[in-house]
Amino acid sequence: MTGKVYLVGAGPGDPELLTVKAARILGAADVVLHDALVSAEILALVSPRAEVIHIGKRCRQKLLTQEEINSLLVHYAQTRTTVVRLKGGDPLLFGRAGEEIDALRTAGVPFEIVSGVTSGLASAAAAGVSLTDRRIASQVLFTTAHREPGRVALDWAGLVGSDTTVVVYMPGREYAQLSASLLEAGLDSQTPCLVTSCASLPAQQLKRTTVGGLGDEIGLAAPSLLIIGWVADPAAVFAAHALWNKPGKSQAAEENVF
Repeated sequence: MTGKVYLVGAGPGDPELLTVKAARILGAADVVLHDALVSAEILALVSPRAEVIHIGKRCRQKLLTQEEINSLLVHYAQTRTTVVRLKGGDPLLFGRAGEEIDALRTAGVPFEIVSGVTSGLASAAAAGVSLTDRRIASQVLFTTAHREPGRVALDWAGLVGSDTTVVVYMPGREYAQLSASLLEAGLDSQTPCLVTSCASLPAQQLKRTTVGGLGDEIGLAAPSLLIIGWVADPAAVFAAHALWNKPGKSQAAEENVF
């Protein structure tokens, strides 16, 4: 075995959000296999001598199967020193890194994971939203509306709660169906929602709505992301702040926070 494979997170697209380590590895790469969501600005940091291979989806069609990608990683590690698998966001969140790690381990290929800023955090930052807030949101759920064929549908009733911020990756375009599922799970129709598109990029767009209003046309371009929870509504956060600082708040109430 000649080389090493780096599973690198490209972040949400803004090159200034790329980690220093990721930028250094891209500058030293011999070959880079990248997803479709990796921005041109990020790819511009790749060494000019490197072979750059697009392996993402185009028009919802996969250029390569996951098995073919795994084989390419092993193949290039046998002939190149620095092989980079460049993924949008963070490689360990909805990026199929687990399957690639298994393939590399099986083949005896050394690898390293370089974290990136995931789009859920970048979207919240773009909107000025804190995903957790000790006054109204004590936990965060990262999930995806995209399910592989044959997989059991997501059990929203067992996942959502009034103090949970839900971050939905790849929400697709079926917002009406998602809204119906959330309402059926018992979520308040007035629960705030934030839809983001192209977070951190010049084309970034944000739209605020509610769980009940998700069925309306959203009209934001992919890649998009959905944040559900009271933290997505600045007015709700402000009201919680006023209640939190209300004179005479008991010591017991103050201790009942994380």
